[in-house]
Order: sequence, then structure tokens, then C-alpha cells
Amino acid sequence: MRAKIIVLRASGWLLTPIVALAAAFLGALLGTVLAALLPNPVHGVVLTMLMGGVAGFVTVHYWLRALRRSPRLQHALHVLPDGTPEVAASADTPPSEPEH
Repeated sequence: MRAKIIVLRASGWLLTPIVALAAAFLGALLGTVLAALLPNPVHGVVLTMLMGGVAGFVTVHYWLRALRRSPRLQHALHVLPDGTPEVAASADTPPSEPEH
């Protein structure tokens, strides 16, 4: 059961980059389709790169916005409001000194 929880938590953390990658791919695909209409191939390549970058950026922006505003989503993915995994945030805190 513990392995299942670890796999689900890790896949939740990887959801942001996977969603951004898919959006960037779809944006670049749309840019490639539109680039076929341009007479200059260099402009087509630039359009493809811009469309992919903009699509990825917009997707990450709105995904992180949804993470910040949804406590339910934060709880499900075990992340803090800024999108940082709870485990990584707790690992950054120094251990407390034992009292003598």
C-alpha cells in the first residue's frame, strides 16, 4: 500500500511538467500548421517556436494559479500553495536541536 501512495504522489508532482509539455507540443503543432501558410521558412520556424513557448507558459501559469486557489487540489497532490511538494519543503527545514 505504501508503494502505491508513493507512486501516486510522484505522478501528481510530475503532472505540472507533463501538462506543460503537452500544451507546448500542441502549441508548436498549431504553429507548424500555420507556418505552412507563410512564404519564408525561417518565419515558419520562429512562429512554431513562439506558439509552443506561449502555449507552455500560459498552461503553467493557469495550472499554478489553480494550485494556489484550490486547497482540495493541494491536498490531493500533497503540495504547498506555491506548487512545492510537501516532502521537499519539510526536507529543507533543519532538524531541531535535542534538549539536554
